[in-house]
Amino acid sequence: MMTKTRILLAGLLLAFSVNCLAQQVENKLPKWAFGGFVRSENIDPIISPDTASRFFDPVSKKKVAWEANDTFNPAAAIKNGKIVVMYRAEDLYGTGIGFRTSRIGYAESADGINYKRRPTPVLFPDNDIAKKYEWPGGCEDPRVAVTSTGTYVVFYTEWNRDVPRLGVAKSTDLIHWKKYGPIFKKAYNGKFFNIASKSASILTQIINRKQVIVKSHGKYWLYWGEHHVYAATSTDLVNWAPVVNANGELKELMSPRDGYFDSDLTECGPPTLMTKNGIILFYNGKNKPAAGRDTRFNANSYCAGQALFDRNDPSKVLTRLDLPFLRPMKPFEKSGQYVNGTVFIEGMVYFKKKWFLYYGCADSRVAVAVYDPSKPAPPDPVSAASN
Repeated sequence: MMTKTRILLAGLLLAFSVNCLAQQVENKLPKWAFGGFVRSENIDPIISPDTASRFFDPVSKKKVAWEANDTFNPAAAIKNGKIVVMYRAEDLYGTGIGFRTSRIGYAESADGINYKRRPTPVLFPDNDIAKKYEWPGGCEDPRVAVTSTGTYVVFYTEWNRDVPRLGVAKSTDLIHWKKYGPIFKKAYNGKFFNIASKSASILTQIINRKQVIVKSHGKYWLYWGEHHVYAATSTDLVNWAPVVNANGELKELMSPRDGYFDSDLTECGPPTLMTKNGIILFYNGKNKPAAGRDTRFNANSYCAGQALFDRNDPSKVLTRLDLPFLRPMKPFEKSGQYVNGTVFIEGMVYFKKKWFLYYGCADSRVAVAVYDPSKPAPPDPVSAASN
C-alpha cells in the first residue's frame, strides 16, 4: 500500500512539475540587449509621495503640497560623482492622472539606491515663456542627458490640458533651468507645432567612461513618440525638425504589434545608447485593452522593451525583443493610481561600471533596477498564462 501511495505521489509531482514547466516561456536576451536588471529588493520603492513638502507656487501664488499625491516617471543623470534622479511629482489638487499639476523634483544619491530629496521642485510652471504650454497641467515625464562639455538637456511634456507638447530646457547643475519651449515650434513653418508630442530619447554614447550626447551624420538625433516611434534632428539641441517621409508626414520608425506586450503603444524611454551592435532604444510597451493584446500580460499594462537600430542609419530598426525584459511583478508596480501595472522606464545611467535603470511604478512611486555586465542576470520571467 505504501509503495502504491509513493508511486501515486511521485506521478502527481511529476505531472505538476511538467505542467509548471509548460507554463513557463523562455525569456532569454540576445547578445545585443542589456540586462537583466535586478531590483533592489530591500529598498524599493526608492521615492514615494511626501505629504509634508510645501512649495510656493508662483502662478497660483499659494503654498502647495507639490509631491503629496504621486511621485513617478523619473529621469536620471550623473553629477559630481553622484546620481541625480529628476522625478515627476503630482500635487493633491485635482482628480485623476493628468488633472493635477505636475512638477519635477530632485533627489541625489552616492550609491544609486538611497536618496536625499530637495524640499522644492527644480522644474515647474512659472510666469515665464512656457507658462501657456505648462499651466495648469505642469511639467511631466522628463528625460535628461548631458553634453561632453557638461550642459544638461532635459526633454519633458509641457501640459496645458489642451495639447501635450515636448519642451526642452538646459542647465549646468540640474537645479537651475533655462526653458526654451516646444521643440517643434519652428520646423517646417510650424507644421508640427500643435500636434500631441511626448517622450523624447536623445542619442548618447559611452565616451571615456561617461555617457554623453552624440551626433549622427553631423546632427543630434532624437527618438520620440507615444503611439509610434518617430525621430527628429537638431543642430542646437533646442530647435528640432521631425523626420518626415516622401509625403512630408511623420515617418513611423517602429509601431505596435498585435499579440505582443507592445500591442497598443511603443513609447520611448531613457536616452538611447550607441553600442558596437547598433543603437538601443529602451521603450515602454503598452498592451491593448482587449482584442489584439498579449494574453500573457494584463490588459493596459506597461512593460519595458528594447529595440536595435542601425548605427549608420538610425531610422532603420533591425530587431526588437518579443518579450519584455522588465514587467510589473512587485506589489508596488501593480498598486497605485494605475492598477493595471506599470514599469515605466525613463532614466538610465552608467555608474560604477553598472547600469542603473529608474522607472515609475503604477504612476505612483519610483524604483530602480541594476544591470551588472560582469554578472548578467536573467530578464523578468514570463508565464504562458495571463497574469
